[in-house]
Amino acid sequence: MKPTVTLNRREISIRNACVGLACWVLGSACGGPATGPEEQLRLWVSQGQAAAEAKDRRELVGMISSAYEDPRGNDLADIENMLRAYFFRQNSINLLTSIEEIRLYGDSAAEIDLTVGMAGKSDGAFGFRADAYKFRLELQRDDDEWQLISARWVELGEELH
Repeated sequence: MKPTVTLNRREISIRNACVGLACWVLGSACGGPATGPEEQLRLWVSQGQAAAEAKDRRELVGMISSAYEDPRGNDLADIENMLRAYFFRQNSINLLTSIEEIRLYGDSAAEIDLTVGMAGKSDGAFGFRADAYKFRLELQRDDDEWQLISARWVELGEELH
C-alpha cells in the first residue's frame, strides 16, 4: 500500500514550480568554447528540457551548483528530493519552454527569463496535471560549464520580482 501525503494548494504550487525549474533548466553541459555564451545557454535550456522529459534526475542535478540557494530557502538537496518525488509520481512529463530574455554579465554570469508549461501523466485520480510558470534563472560559468546558482519563479500571470 502506498503512503498518502496531503498537501495544500500553496504547497503543491511551490513543489510543482521547484520541480518545473529543476526539470527543464538543469540539463547536461553546454557546447564547448566554439559557440558564444548566448548559444551555450540556449543549448543548456534545450538539453535540460530533454533530460527532464527523460526523467534523468542525475543529469539535471549535475547542472546545479553545490552552492545553489533560492529566495524560498531551497538548496541543492531540496531540489534533488523534489525531483525524485515528482519523477516517481509521473509516468510522463512534457515541457514547453519559451526563453523571453538572456542577460549576460561578462563571460561568466547570466540571467535567463523564461516561461515553462508543464504537463504530466500519472496514475492518480485525475491522471493529468498541467501548470505554467515564469522563471528567472541565475547561472554562473565554471570551466566552460554553466551551473544554476539561484532561481525565482511565479505562476503564469503573476509578476516576477
